[in-house]
Amino acid sequence: MIRTFGKALAFVIVAGTAQAEEIGDAERGEKVFHTCTSCHQIGFGAENRVGPHLNGIFGRKAGAFAEDYRYSKGLLREGENGLVWDLRTLNAYIENPKALVTGTRMNFPGVKEPEKRAD
Repeated sequence: MIRTFGKALAFVIVAGTAQAEEIGDAERGEKVFHTCTSCHQIGFGAENRVGPHLNGIFGRKAGAFAEDYRYSKGLLREGENGLVWDLRTLNAYIENPKALVTGTRMNFPGVKEPEKRAD
């Protein structure tokens, strides 16, 4: 399930960036994403956990894509202020969630290394 997501994410990144060095590696990304799996699921049959499932996130307003999930006030506010998930906003959120969205309940310090975020 994660392998398929990694390859799909790699395709999205290839289509969405101009510089090859920003693309990352799907196999390494699968290992990086393992950190996220205690709270998030992806792929067929994904369900909400502590965090929402991440299927269909790109192009969606923050706090709006998992209908049966209770988002933090911070994410709902930023969604109402126009935050839409794309490669740029997701990269910033993964780097430091609380810097992009004050008041988020996501208790994760972020992935500081740009290479790991690209993967």
